[in-house]
Amino acid sequence: LSVCSKLCYAIGGAPNQVAGSAASFFLQIYLLDIAHITPFHASLVLFIGKVSGAVTDPVAGFFICKSRWTKIGRLMPWVLACTPFTIVSYFFMWYLPPFVLGRVAWYLTFYCLFQALTTLFQVPYSALTMFLSTDQKDRDSATAYRMTMEVLGTLIGAALQGQIVASAHVSPHCTVNPSVNTTDSWHSTPSIPDPSDPLSHQVIYMIAAGVIAGVYLLGIVVLFLGVKERDDPYALKSDRAIPFCKGLALTMKHGPYVKLTASFLLISTAVQLEQGNFVLFCTHAAGLRNHFQYLVMTILVSAVVSVPFWQKFLQRFGKKCAACGISWMIPFAVMLVTIPNLILAYFVAFVSGLSIAASLLLPWSMLPDVVDNFRLQNPHGKGHETIFYSSYVFFTKLSAGIGLGISAAGLGFTGYKPGICRQSDDVILTLKLLIGAVPAILILVGLFILLFYPITEESRKETKLALEELR
Repeated sequence: LSVCSKLCYAIGGAPNQVAGSAASFFLQIYLLDIAHITPFHASLVLFIGKVSGAVTDPVAGFFICKSRWTKIGRLMPWVLACTPFTIVSYFFMWYLPPFVLGRVAWYLTFYCLFQALTTLFQVPYSALTMFLSTDQKDRDSATAYRMTMEVLGTLIGAALQGQIVASAHVSPHCTVNPSVNTTDSWHSTPSIPDPSDPLSHQVIYMIAAGVIAGVYLLGIVVLFLGVKERDDPYALKSDRAIPFCKGLALTMKHGPYVKLTASFLLISTAVQLEQGNFVLFCTHAAGLRNHFQYLVMTILVSAVVSVPFWQKFLQRFGKKCAACGISWMIPFAVMLVTIPNLILAYFVAFVSGLSIAASLLLPWSMLPDVVDNFRLQNPHGKGHETIFYSSYVFFTKLSAGIGLGISAAGLGFTGYKPGICRQSDDVILTLKLLIGAVPAILILVGLFILLFYPITEESRKETKLALEELR
């Protein structure tokens, strides 16, 4: 597999991460502070949107399994067809409608559409890994390229969005007039209006959405022109495609897959909680209102730089051993919560980037091994790859949706009020828990489950030899 093909494949996945990153870091604060939706309604938007994306995963897997081979492949047509609609839904997700009563329905509709359409992109795109090459090293290398570009896409999305919209979240009241920043003002003033025109904030968000839509188009063109999808290299003409429902039942009984999914759905939920609440934490709980965009960039630059390191690490020491790097963020996040210091915040951001890179790379590097293991146990079936990938994305999205929904609802329950400089002590405590304690518990439980993951480096080599003989 040529470097050019791997690079084009990796670039194709970046736009989805650019858009997803912007939404992960900024959608919650946009809904609360720009659209002025209540925390409860914001939690409904985030939760139902994630659930709609999760529900689309098995549906996408079902229809993709039914797809016939075309001149450009079986998966590529799905990737190309959903892209224009994804761009439109993303653009309107950041639009502030002139009416007030129907805003919740507006954002719920377009966020659900965006999540569902990105799923129709993500499932065939991620399953495409299995149809690039028959060699495990080639697939691992392509996955490393992909994750490097996806983390870079996450960085670009957060950086573009952060730099463009930062002015919409910096209120002169909070920096110029110290007397406002008191607990008494929180009780006496329901909302402190920003003197700048709120419509200008909306224009800023629309500019950011337009820029990211352009990145989407560029990435898809590179993917289509630079990647050639291959047919299933292990299938015989006599082999029959596994029916979706039967295949789903088989995957749910496959031990390595169950352990891998259970582990990383907890870990990915922890990462989603960090992403979704980090800007709010910096703004309201850590006194870092003017630094959040730079802290986000530090996290993502660290993640981009460290993906090649983790790829080398897992090649030398094994994939299960590399999972220890995910736990690095725990002590430093706890330190940031207990000692909100600017220098410490940047150090925590750097270490968190290292851990996030490991948490992103490992599941997508381990999933092809699980698919190979399943193929060896079911040698006369084909078409199961999309079932594995769609159901994995389903569980991770569902868990992330539940986590984000509960976190937003928790903020509403403790009295979060948009547009004020000083939140109540209960809100600040909630933000500290969502950044420190809750992710730490989820990561530790996830890593404990991963200890029982049965596929080792030796078993991977044995599977590779057995599949080569079968091919």
